[in-house]
Amino acid sequence: MTRLKNLFDEGSGTSTEQLDPVSCVNVENVERLNEKAFSNGDLYVGDFKEILPHSKGKYTWSDGTVYEGDWEAGKMTGKGLLHWPSGAKYNGDISGGYLHGFGAFTAPDGSIYEGQWRMNIRHGFGRKKYSNSDVYEGEWKEGVHEVHRYTVGKITPVPKREVRNADFGDRARITMFFPRRGSQFTPLHKSIDFYWKDYCPMVFRNLREMFKLDAAEYMMSICGDDGLTEISSPGKSGSIFYLSHDDKFVIKTLKRSELKVLLKMLPNYYNHVKEYENTLITKFFGLHRITLAGRRKVRFMVMGNMFCTELRIHHRYDLKGSTHGRYTEKDKIHENTTLKDLDLSYEFHMDKSLRKFLFYQIDVDCKFLKSQQIIDYSLLLGLHFRAPKQLNGLLEPPNMMPNIESSPTSHGMITEELLFPSKGLLLVAHEPSSVNTEPGPHIRGKALRAYSLGDKEVDVLVPGTGRLRVQLGVNMPAQANHKLYRDETDSAEVELFEVYDVVLYMGIIDILQEYNAKKKAENACKSVKYDPLSISAVEPELYARRFIGFLQQKVFPELP
Repeated sequence: MTRLKNLFDEGSGTSTEQLDPVSCVNVENVERLNEKAFSNGDLYVGDFKEILPHSKGKYTWSDGTVYEGDWEAGKMTGKGLLHWPSGAKYNGDISGGYLHGFGAFTAPDGSIYEGQWRMNIRHGFGRKKYSNSDVYEGEWKEGVHEVHRYTVGKITPVPKREVRNADFGDRARITMFFPRRGSQFTPLHKSIDFYWKDYCPMVFRNLREMFKLDAAEYMMSICGDDGLTEISSPGKSGSIFYLSHDDKFVIKTLKRSELKVLLKMLPNYYNHVKEYENTLITKFFGLHRITLAGRRKVRFMVMGNMFCTELRIHHRYDLKGSTHGRYTEKDKIHENTTLKDLDLSYEFHMDKSLRKFLFYQIDVDCKFLKSQQIIDYSLLLGLHFRAPKQLNGLLEPPNMMPNIESSPTSHGMITEELLFPSKGLLLVAHEPSSVNTEPGPHIRGKALRAYSLGDKEVDVLVPGTGRLRVQLGVNMPAQANHKLYRDETDSAEVELFEVYDVVLYMGIIDILQEYNAKKKAENACKSVKYDPLSISAVEPELYARRFIGFLQQKVFPELP
């Protein structure tokens, strides 16, 4: 977990804009500066000591994020107040740029957490009042983590074997009671008494092994002492999302209807993932339910994080191929907003063979989803630009906490990537021994072959990062073309484009919505008021055809 803010960190570079000594007055070795504006629109007002923000100060980022409070040697340290454009705010202790100590966080939906934090994560005793007025008070993470560690460990020693029909369905489960005081079979924990259900444990164990996930490492990712980070959801499902501390896994709460769909499709899903190692469909690694004494049931699943990469994801898109309502209001767009179809202003050109492999797999995956009567799925697309537009920023605004951090190394500091122009990307022949890092847990396919390198398996050389293995949906190099319109260029006769080198990350998500009676009724109602081809709720055959056509024509068009 990176620091929320970290100005002028040693070894990370310093500001390229020098202070005007005329505007500073030295009082007891603390310089007081009325105002310092930066070329990207950021503004700092406050005290300095030896050119570093120190004592009291207010920093306003160009996107509207504001921090006001204590500083020490260029870092947010002490008491402070953070406001995000989304309406979220934090008031409390900060140490070295982290939310650390006691603090109160108010989310955009109105839910409030007051309690202990450790390195940007709720850790220790705290109280959360949810937007629906539910309240949880007690130790955070301990109960759920202990039970998940216990049940994964319980199934792991069972000898490995192929799954059977009896391993699927609602009856294939482990159910345990976890009293707070512990028992002969369960550990002592600090939460309240609860029941735990582990669905289809043998199936998910085999899925984890299929992706070479070590049981101990998996348990440490999900159940370790570092805890989970709550992240924002791009959709309207009302689900809550959490990210594991190592960015490898996403945990999502489920509706009862979604649980039923997943259990119903699981045998065919298992066979599909087993047969097609390059599938882009969401990878599921666990399915569970917690029942608190006298309270509602909470169902959730563990998935692979499609954006598990050391590269910063600059933009995210959720693409369905429909147009009705598929845009984001400008005042709701911030750094981590997931944009939609009508927000997309780029088209992406890639190697001929890479594109061929991509659409072969998309076609196969859509046929599977169609066979399961699934609609409303989308392509989650992440873009890493090698030449970001924001080249002059002093530092990046903090992500809404708790939220997903788009870079494991660069947040809150000036990086070489932002100070120097891009040197481009280079495809080279694959060398397993030279690859810098392994892909995330949702990938198991081989390196892809590129037409431009004589159909050889390839890696991509990323300046400042190193060699990354190119796989379907991971580390895929492309050129992003942004068309300039008349108000952006002086030419009215020639079409002009801005061209960027990008690295793409993608996968097919939200695959648990059946085309059921409710969706058929939605189709009938909306078709009267809107263009029937523009709405999301259409029958599976049309949905798949429209989805693929949109990606082929608008997102990844074939080069002439």
